[in-house]
Amino acid sequence: MPARTKWICATLVLLAVPGISMRAFAGHDQRDGDGQQDSVDRRDRDNRQDDADREDRFAIRTLSTRPDRVSGGDVLVEVSFRHANPRHPLIISLNGRDVTAAFRAGEAPNTLVGLVTGLALGKNRLTVEGKGGGIPHESLELTNYPITGPIISGPHISPFICQTATFTLPDGSKLGPQLDPDCSAETKVTYVYMSTAGGAFKTLPSAGALPADVAMTTTVTGVTVPFVVRVETGTMNRGIYQNSILFDPTRDPAPSPFSPPRGWNRRLIAVHGSGCPGGWYIQGPVEGASVLDPARLADGYAMFTNTLNHPTNSCNPFLAGETTMMGKEHFIETFGVPSFTVSTGGSGGAYTSLQVGDAFPGLFDGVLISATFPDALSIAMAGLDGHLLTHYFLTTNTAGFTDAQKVAVAGYKGLQAWYDAANQMGRTDPVPGRSDPTPPSPILGRYASAVWNPAVPLALRYDPVTNPTGARPTIFDISRNIYGRAPVTGFGLRPFDNLGVQYGLGALNAGAITVAQFLDLNARIGGYDNDANFVAMRTVGDLGAIRRAYQSGVTLGGGGGLASIPVFDTSGLFDDDELYHYQHHHFAVRERMREANGNTNNHVMWRGGLNIFEVLGTPTPAGAALNAAVTTHSWDVFTRWVAAIKADHSSAPDRVRVIRNKPADAVDGCWTYDLNPQFIAEPQTWSSQPDSQCNRLWPSFSFPRKVAGGPLDERVLKCQLKPIDLRDYAVSFTPSELDRLRAIFPSGVCDWSKPGVNQTGVVTWSSFGPAPENLVFDVTRP
Repeated sequence: MPARTKWICATLVLLAVPGISMRAFAGHDQRDGDGQQDSVDRRDRDNRQDDADREDRFAIRTLSTRPDRVSGGDVLVEVSFRHANPRHPLIISLNGRDVTAAFRAGEAPNTLVGLVTGLALGKNRLTVEGKGGGIPHESLELTNYPITGPIISGPHISPFICQTATFTLPDGSKLGPQLDPDCSAETKVTYVYMSTAGGAFKTLPSAGALPADVAMTTTVTGVTVPFVVRVETGTMNRGIYQNSILFDPTRDPAPSPFSPPRGWNRRLIAVHGSGCPGGWYIQGPVEGASVLDPARLADGYAMFTNTLNHPTNSCNPFLAGETTMMGKEHFIETFGVPSFTVSTGGSGGAYTSLQVGDAFPGLFDGVLISATFPDALSIAMAGLDGHLLTHYFLTTNTAGFTDAQKVAVAGYKGLQAWYDAANQMGRTDPVPGRSDPTPPSPILGRYASAVWNPAVPLALRYDPVTNPTGARPTIFDISRNIYGRAPVTGFGLRPFDNLGVQYGLGALNAGAITVAQFLDLNARIGGYDNDANFVAMRTVGDLGAIRRAYQSGVTLGGGGGLASIPVFDTSGLFDDDELYHYQHHHFAVRERMREANGNTNNHVMWRGGLNIFEVLGTPTPAGAALNAAVTTHSWDVFTRWVAAIKADHSSAPDRVRVIRNKPADAVDGCWTYDLNPQFIAEPQTWSSQPDSQCNRLWPSFSFPRKVAGGPLDERVLKCQLKPIDLRDYAVSFTPSELDRLRAIFPSGVCDWSKPGVNQTGVVTWSSFGPAPENLVFDVTRP
């Protein structure tokens, strides 16, 4: 269906979804703000008992998406009935129009499956009934949204730059001109094949015949097919999507959810890009992660992504979740229901996988990640703390501390690690051309404020002097539908808060700095205004923005969908010296899951990876061997784990099934860095000391707020305060020093033993408009 016409969507009350966790689609089983969840399995058993009491009762469920959030005017539906031969022929109608002909026998006994099309924008009703008087019927409401969005992410952000004309397809051609203000373009299908000459993808010359040099591949299900890949490119939610699948155009029937391609192993992979700075107000010229992965496609996996799942294009994880929801729906309506769907990504792709998986349970059945962060907000928050320190040490008090003392306060491995992390504050800084004294990184260069993609015209960009109403290039403004808008300026509200934070407390207690240094640091550290200018006063975060960051999952919770799927964390990039991809972020994810779920039995961490110079250049022989070992073995263990869970059809809760089907080799450990890498099975702990084999090989360091006494999880956006307690200090204060300490913190200091202010659990499947279900916040309302 052309992108221009695929603008209608639908919702149905859902009972369950094969291949997708029920929790994704059961409309009344959402987690509340405290992360609690009703027992879905118990209610499902009750429903089955109700069905047994009514022989003629039918059940209807959507197979392609959650029923209240369907996009594109079509939805795959299953109708089930109690007997193999129902007493009366069924009539299935949509808004009074007979759509029975769209249904055929499903794979499961006593079911019919149909692709229902032509849904109207707004409310619809699907009805199933038997012919004859007095026959019970089921009637389900459907809600419909445009394929251009939004559904749950709030009003479209403006400005927005369309880039369909420059987006390159696998054959080298362009997607084509935009067709409307929402950046729609005609859908295009291209074919590539793996050549026996050179082992690379080539454009298929004709869909009517296969070339002589086409390679063959045998999938994980044992099917041997020509290695030809169908790549579909189109637009949805104002982004550019792609999906790929083994498909022989000379033999396979036209794509249909009723006749999957022979080569598809019925497994689906969502892939995500990376980055964040510059990820605002553009559609995106590239996907950021290729759907042409030869290894995965050779095994029969299908893949999908969208330019809005590449944080360098769009650093808004909630929008990425909405886009993933729509992309998976479209894939299912095109090819059928996968047996499972997993998500992969590194760096920005890692936190996108985690955040989408947590906030939208059921979209993914597992995530395999590397170069991990909890979320982009955590990177920015650490950058804001770190940059306060660079300002203090390099501008305010340039001679009061040695380099070793500065590192002790910052917590990182060394000065460069601190500088690189601190400079990530740039993604919160809207002021162009800001001068900063932080020494440049050999890789990243100098501090960069107001990072823009060149596609955004200068005339649209914010400048506090020349264009004060322009678009602001920050993570807060691009997600202002969640954070909220300042009443006068309309700028995105900010959750950063450092009231009560005792910078350098750990360094003081360790004897690395003196009381006088500690007091001066905290007296003059200051904060920021809304333009990221340094100010003398500490910063107070907006309480509403803080709460909504938790509710939306923009700051990862770990107690939503991640509670009930495998989470497999590998290092990918291991470098605590620079580039801010530091190991404490991996442990922060694990700690969040532990706090939300009681344990991390569904989380596996493997450490050991390439350093940044190997990632950007050519890996050493040992590095190449290590990367190959980790990549190959983690994928094998991970997919066996997911497949075992899906094969467990018991009524046990999802988390129970995940843990009990964990393979014996799905255990914590690390890899040696040599030509023959060896796996060391060992619980992974956060430590810079050689207190274990893995910590000796792969140590991990700290960060400013942890040194200040904060938790490893990096999740407290605003701490609760308590009176100063001298028992918290390993040093003595003179009366005058104590007076000064109390003057610095007149309202008290952080009580890290308590949850943060307004800290709450993720509200799964939440909405920020226009969908009314689970509506958390609507930025358009007073």
